[in-house]
Amino acid sequence: LNSTTVKTLETMRILISLSLAGTIAFTACSQTSSYDHEKIDVIKDNNSSVLMDAAMLYQDKWSELAQPQFWKKIMRLSPDSCIINVASTRQIIAITSFAQWRSQTEEQKERYKDSIKLAYNLDTTERIYVTTGKNDFYRFSDVYPSLSKGVEAFERYNVDPWYAQAILLIESPGQLKKSSAGAYGAFQLMPAVARNQGLIVNKTVDERKDFDRSAYAASRLIRTICIPEVRKIVQKHQLSYNEQDLWFRLLVLHVYHAGALNVAAAVDKIAPKKGGQELITALWQTTAANFGNNSQNYTQLALASQLILHELVHENSDYVHACMTNKE
Repeated sequence: LNSTTVKTLETMRILISLSLAGTIAFTACSQTSSYDHEKIDVIKDNNSSVLMDAAMLYQDKWSELAQPQFWKKIMRLSPDSCIINVASTRQIIAITSFAQWRSQTEEQKERYKDSIKLAYNLDTTERIYVTTGKNDFYRFSDVYPSLSKGVEAFERYNVDPWYAQAILLIESPGQLKKSSAGAYGAFQLMPAVARNQGLIVNKTVDERKDFDRSAYAASRLIRTICIPEVRKIVQKHQLSYNEQDLWFRLLVLHVYHAGALNVAAAVDKIAPKKGGQELITALWQTTAANFGNNSQNYTQLALASQLILHELVHENSDYVHACMTNKE
């Protein structure tokens, strides 16, 4: 083949690929919903995945907060490394070998932590954390195929699909593991919670391992308990809200993880005058009832994982199509 023919064939290949990508994107986004303005269709090797976009994290500068940025690093760091950080701000002091850290005596570790407080002019009560890398747990490539399934399932059950993506990214991502507390399945539901939401969980049958059944139970939990409880919490404090605002969604995630009573206790302690990012970042510093460190971290992890997904999608995909539908 001469060079002209090769160029012509390559041009035809590109045009066919673009046409096919457009057809796939149109098909995947053809069903209209109130969440279309947040959905994107991602094409990779002629495979289509409908995801929730993370644009609002950048527009409202959630992406610039120190805590999500810290957890992004942890999610990408191997378990043999650790980050020494200031607990309240997640300021990174050093990244080092975890084996090297463990090789020190407890006295040496405490002296080092005290030296950090002195060098950075921190209060003596400030905690210094040593957080190990967790890229062995946060397996984005493994969980990716289930995200589109989760988004579609939650929409089918009339629940905001943002929650499906957020939960799947941080709850046992891509792994069918049982937690030490007994939570199991893609959405990490406790046995009693799963039963209350209509699943069979006994010695011989556990429907939590079935993705669709687990998605049904998780979406029902959010629709019938988590969202109504967050409404009560924000209304008690006379906060104006939109249920598609990110801060409202993050409150719902906190209820999903920690329970309504614990989240309500934390919000009561804050006594907010308005909602928004300020309320969520205040929760990250608040301890009340059983709302502790793990609860504080939960939405930080949710934000960090969405930011990583956004980067992966835009770096590795062939084509990204906005699912916004024009309505008459």
